[in-house]
Amino acid sequence: MGKGMVLRLLESGWDVVAYNRSPESVKKMEAAGAVGAYSISEVIKKLETPRLLWLMVPHQAVDTVLAEIVPLLAEGDVVIDGGNSNYKQSVRRARELAEKNIKFLDAGVSGGPAGARGGACVMVGGEREVFDQYEELFKDISAPNAYAYMGRGGAGHFVKMVHNGIEYGMMQAIGEGFAVLKKSDFDLNLKEVAKIYNNKSVIESRLTGWLQKGFQEYGTDLEDISGKVSASGEGLWTVEAAKELGVKVEVIEDSLKFRELSQKDPSYTGKIVSALRNQFGGHEVSKKKE
Repeated sequence: MGKGMVLRLLESGWDVVAYNRSPESVKKMEAAGAVGAYSISEVIKKLETPRLLWLMVPHQAVDTVLAEIVPLLAEGDVVIDGGNSNYKQSVRRARELAEKNIKFLDAGVSGGPAGARGGACVMVGGEREVFDQYEELFKDISAPNAYAYMGRGGAGHFVKMVHNGIEYGMMQAIGEGFAVLKKSDFDLNLKEVAKIYNNKSVIESRLTGWLQKGFQEYGTDLEDISGKVSASGEGLWTVEAAKELGVKVEVIEDSLKFRELSQKDPSYTGKIVSALRNQFGGHEVSKKKE
């Protein structure tokens, strides 16, 4: 996703210093017009103050990256975490960086690699005045009308977490529905079903459209797609947050349990959900021994 975001910002006239652990990736961004950096310290040196740094790393790596960059930053610099971090950690990071007079925004980014390149949906948490200061950045990185300020620190990642929990339930419903269609004795053409569902029906959606593309790419039997469905964390976090708040989320919780059980009991429903994850997120879903 970071590559697509860099290209989009360059096209919008932003000066970008790009860093990746892979030197080959950095060279590609240099060829596209970015200023390349081959270490984090080099990134800091090449950015003008006040610096604005956008992190796109797995949530497990955020604290490690911050431990390396924060000692190099100065008062007034801004760090944006654009990954899928747990909102509680974002609340903590905002507080800890504020103590060092460094500003922090948590930006939940939806849309996958294609969205990052063509325009993402971005949900931002942190100090309102910092969001306002850099609103043009969020506007340029997003699809039209697809960014907004959510609230204080942590709110952006909280809203994105719940978004992903809802996504779990929606994909599960599509998977179960198409499993019923496939099992019927009507000998249905599931590609045609997906096509008609995605043309002005009540369940028309990007997910239904992605399933249509998945059928076109892999066939309706999805023979090369795994029926084991991975979970990336946000579904579990949504369930945990709901329990803390005393809210029932039975659909999301059941969809999470399905993914856990699918590791030992793969199914056609799992293939549908895996195919959807592949289409919008580029997740590896090739069939393994099941």
